Amino acid sequence: MATGRRAKMMEETRAKLIRAARKAFAEKGYAAASMDELTAEAGLTRGALYHNFGDKKGLLRAVIDEIDAEMAEGARAARDRAETPWQGFIEEGVAYIEMALEPEIQRIMLLDGPAVLGDPAQWPGQNACLRTTTATIQALIEERTVRPVDAEAAARLVNGAALNAALWVAASDDPRAVLVKAIEAFRFLASGLLRERG
Repeated sequence: MATGRRAKMMEETRAKLIRAARKAFAEKGYAAASMDELTAEAGLTRGALYHNFGDKKGLLRAVIDEIDAEMAEGARAARDRAETPWQGFIEEGVAYIEMALEPEIQRIMLLDGPAVLGDPAQWPGQNACLRTTTATIQALIEERTVRPVDAEAAARLVNGAALNAALWVAASDDPRAVLVKAIEAFRFLASGLLRERG
């Protein structure tokens, strides 16, 4: 019984720290967010942060994991609303790029995250996304919508295009104008996978 209660308390502590960090990182940016302020905001100590995440960078990683899961869910929802599997595939990528306009995602995931944690293509969430995209492309090949191509290679290129488009949107001086160009180019690039109808 005590073990279950302790595990629940630890999970609540982690959730409080992630919530406070997410707010601080979104509002002030990673570099300006004070560990003392965010632990005070959570009603916890710096020791709780170190115990649960190791350091501020570990906390950023946890925040990114949480946001990444939400982004994947949003992209899947866009896919599921589409009328055909191909349209769903495209809309999933477009939804991901469009999320670059959301201030929290822009700042934490696309600006501070790469600056602190390195190449987003190497983050665990991207690997899960790659597996899903590979399976989707393989299914589209099998249903003869997409040309016979190595599914993993195509998935890496499509995911890379969506990720780089989102990074471009986030870093630009005029994100909305860049978004239009990025989505148009993404659609054209992806359509190169389609089988010719004839």
